[in-house]
Amino acid sequence: MVAGASASGVRGRILDLMFVRGRIEEIRPAPGRMRWIRVGGVPGLAWTPGQQVRLHVADITAARTWVSGAVRHALRTYSVWDYDADADVMELCVMDHGADAPGVRWLRDARPGREVVFGKPEGTFGLRPAAYHLFAGEETASVAFGAMLRAAAPGEPVHGVIETARPEDRLPLPRGDELTWRHRGDASAAGSQTLVDAVRGLELPEEPGIAYVAGEARTVHAVRAHLVGERGWPRRSVLVKAFWTPGKRGME
Repeated sequence: MVAGASASGVRGRILDLMFVRGRIEEIRPAPGRMRWIRVGGVPGLAWTPGQQVRLHVADITAARTWVSGAVRHALRTYSVWDYDADADVMELCVMDHGADAPGVRWLRDARPGREVVFGKPEGTFGLRPAAYHLFAGEETASVAFGAMLRAAAPGEPVHGVIETARPEDRLPLPRGDELTWRHRGDASAAGSQTLVDAVRGLELPEEPGIAYVAGEARTVHAVRAHLVGERGWPRRSVLVKAFWTPGKRGME
């Protein structure tokens, strides 16, 4: 059975005990190198905006996956863009970052009708009660931020900076007109001084809110260092989620 094929019998029962199964209903282009993937047939998903799922990009029930060593790369973590409990539909927004990697191969091979296997939503990166919310990150953070901004009450103040390579790479974030957008051009998102400087330039209330900082590891730690060291925010008020950094696998 290949990744995406339907599992039945003993394999199917094992998957249903341990994981969630759905089926791709639609794939459509998103801004930049992103693609929207609509997964149907997932009722009762307990999801909090900002959480992620571990998606199977290889069939972990197949012997060849273990024999070949591919099981080490069989899971990829993706933030959930939205979940419609009435329609039993989960929507992902996945980036094609251009490398010949298992997640990219899965994305390029994905087709409507194919089965998707993933773990239940997980993670504590979500909205907290606060005087205001501050968001800072780049493209890889935009999906989680979109869900969190959608969940924020209309009267809750939001601030933030979203960095993308170019204007056309912007995801349509809820309340995106209340955020500051910066573009780095051909520069790398790793260790981005563009994002740090943009956060430093924000006019924020004197009292701290809650900051949600996500994206490349070195960049998010630099943003946290600014908020804690220069603005005097308590460390507990800065939630950091490092999704990636060059040359390191297995990050979320």
